[in-house]
Amino acid sequence: MTNGQDEEARFEEVQNRLSNEALREEIEKAIADGRVPPVMVSRREAEELDRGGDLEGVIGLDALEAIVRRVGRPPLIVQNDAIGLEPLPDFPAGTDTLIKKVEPSVRSVGRVEFVNHTMGWGGTGWVISEVDETTRVIATNRHVAKLVAARADNGKGIFLRSPASGVRYGAEIDFKEEVNSNPGDAQPVKVTEIIYLADDAAPDVALLRIKGPNLPSALPLADDEADAGLRVALIGYPAYDPRNDRHDQARYFKGLFEVKRFAPGFVMQALGGQAALTHDCTSLGGNSGSPLISLEDGKVVGLHYAGLYGVENHAVGVNTLRRLATGERPVLAAGFEASSEQHAEKARDGSHQVTFFDGRTGYDPDFLGEELSAPWPGIDVAVQESLARPSDEDGDRPFELRYTHFGVKYHQPRRQPLMTAVNIDGEHSVKVKRTNDKWFADERLPAEIQLGQADYSDPQIDRGHMVRREDPNWDTEATSSTDVTAVAKLANADTFHYTNAALQHSRLNQGNQLWLGLEDYILESARTEGFKACVFTGPIFRAEDLKLANGLAVPQEFWKLVAMPAAGGEKLHATAYLLSQGDLIRDLLESRSRVEAVEGFVLGAYRTFQLAIADLAEATGLDLATYIPADPLGNSRIGSEAITAGEPVFLPLDTLDQIVV
Repeated sequence: MTNGQDEEARFEEVQNRLSNEALREEIEKAIADGRVPPVMVSRREAEELDRGGDLEGVIGLDALEAIVRRVGRPPLIVQNDAIGLEPLPDFPAGTDTLIKKVEPSVRSVGRVEFVNHTMGWGGTGWVISEVDETTRVIATNRHVAKLVAARADNGKGIFLRSPASGVRYGAEIDFKEEVNSNPGDAQPVKVTEIIYLADDAAPDVALLRIKGPNLPSALPLADDEADAGLRVALIGYPAYDPRNDRHDQARYFKGLFEVKRFAPGFVMQALGGQAALTHDCTSLGGNSGSPLISLEDGKVVGLHYAGLYGVENHAVGVNTLRRLATGERPVLAAGFEASSEQHAEKARDGSHQVTFFDGRTGYDPDFLGEELSAPWPGIDVAVQESLARPSDEDGDRPFELRYTHFGVKYHQPRRQPLMTAVNIDGEHSVKVKRTNDKWFADERLPAEIQLGQADYSDPQIDRGHMVRREDPNWDTEATSSTDVTAVAKLANADTFHYTNAALQHSRLNQGNQLWLGLEDYILESARTEGFKACVFTGPIFRAEDLKLANGLAVPQEFWKLVAMPAAGGEKLHATAYLLSQGDLIRDLLESRSRVEAVEGFVLGAYRTFQLAIADLAEATGLDLATYIPADPLGNSRIGSEAITAGEPVFLPLDTLDQIVV
C-alpha cells in the first residue's frame, strides 16, 4: 500500500470523527455486551463506522489488543526489512544495538490475508519451522484462522465457504506490507493447509502450511520460558483500534496503520502455575499472532494473542509452541459421558454382548469370485487413526466390525460408520418381513463412542441404515425367497445395530426417493438376474456439517459404490453414486481450478448423481484403484475426454434409466 501525506491527513480526520463520544460509547457498549467480538478496524471500516455502518459487519475477531504503556513503547516502523530506530529512554543503554542485531527476524513475519472474504486480512503470522526448502509452517492465532476456517475432528482446519456466494475461503501470508511499499512489492504465499487449529479449550494457536520458492527462515524458539523483566519485542501489523485511546494511537502511530511494526517492551510476568505470560509491547488489532522475541538473543519466547488497554498483553508460552511445532497435540476429552437419561434410552433399546457375534464372518472381498476381487476401499493412514478397533478384531481384517454378510468400519470421533460393505446374493435372497424395529448397541466397542436412541430424539433426524435391512438377507440354504432361515433372520437383525446407522437430516428426503430407488434397483437386478453384488456405502464428513444441540454433527452427503460381474462374468463392473446438494462436485471443480466453481455455482435440492469412481476417490481420499478401470462412466468417450480436460465426470439422475451401465 502507499501511505502519503494526503492519506495520513485523511485518516487522521477519520480518527477525529470516530472520536465522537456517542459513537465510541456505541462501540464500547457493543463490545461490553458481547454483541460483537472486539477487533481491529481498518481505514475503510473506520469510515464505515463513522457513516453509521453495521458494527457486526465491521468488527470480527474475538481477542483484545492493547496499548499497555501510554508512553515509552514506540512501535518502530519497518521499511525494506530494516527497523527505523527512535529514542528509547525507558530502555537500558545498548537496546538499540540489540534491536539492530535481531533485525533479520522481521523477514520471517507476515500478514495473514484472506481470499474470497470480506476482510482483506486478519492478523499476523510467522515462520515457526522449516519442513524442506520450499515448505514452511506458519504460527498464528486460532481466532485469526477461525475467520475463514473451522476445526475438524482430527484437529486440522478446514476452509469454510462464503455464506453469500458459496465460494470457499482461502488464506495467504504476505511477508512485506511495509510503510510506503507499493502493490508490486507484495509477496503473498498461499496457505496450502491448516495443519492445526486449536480447540477453544486449548491455547490460542493455529499452524498453517505454505509452499513456495525463496521463503524466509524459521525464527528460533527459546530454550526456556521468559523471565520477568526480559527485554522483548512484538513484530506484527497493528491496525486502528477503537478500543484504545485515539490520542495514544495518534502519538504512537501517526496515522500509519496496517504496516509492519517492531514494538519493543518488557515481559511483565513470567509464565508458570496460574500465572500467564504478559508483556507491555504496544499492540493493536492486527497484532494477533505476532511473535514475541527476546532482544537478548532473537529467539521467540511467546505468541501474542490478547491484551487489555492500559493493563497488560498476553502471549502463549514457548514450550507450548515447541510441542505443537514438533507435532504434539493437546489431550482433549476423547469420550462422551452418557447421561442417566441416555442410559435409560439405551436400556429400552438393547445391547448385544461380544459373544453374541461369535461366528460372524463379515464382508467377503472374494464374494464375486477369486478373479473378481472386491476389496474394501483403501483408507489413508491418518484417517485410520480415527477408526475404532472392535474387541474381536481380526488381525488380517483390521478395524472391521463383522456382521452377517456385511462389515462396518466405524469412525470414533463422529460416532458413526466411516463406511460399510455388504455382499448381496440375488439368487438366494430372502424376504424378511419388517416388524417393530429394535435397535442395539454393539459391546465390541465402548458404549461411550456409540450413539443411542436419545441422540436421535430430534424429530428432523433419522437413523439412516448404511447397510439396508434387506441387502444382506440371503441364505444359500434357503429353498425359496419366502424361506426365512435363521441366517436370513440374523442378517436382518444385524442391520439394527447403532454402529450401522448414520445421522440423517430430514432434508435428505428431498432426494431420498431416487436414492432408495437406486438401492431397490440394485437389489432387484440382483434378484432378477440371480447375480451377486458388493455395495460400499458411507457418509462424507465435513467440519462444517450441521451440528445438533447435543453437539453431534449430521453428514450432508452420502456416497455409494456398487461392484458386480460384468456381462459374461469375467470382468468387474463398478459404478459410483452420490446423494448431495452438489457440495462434493463443487469441491472437485475448485480443486482443479475450474472457474465453474466461482461463477454462480448454486447448491440445489438434494438429488442423486452418478459420478466417475476416479472423482469419488479424489474427493473422499479413498483408494478405489481396483474399481476405476471397471467404471463405464469414467471410461466412456465423454468421460475420458472430460478427465483428460481436468473436468469431474458426473451425471444428475432424475430417473434410474439414466444410469450409465
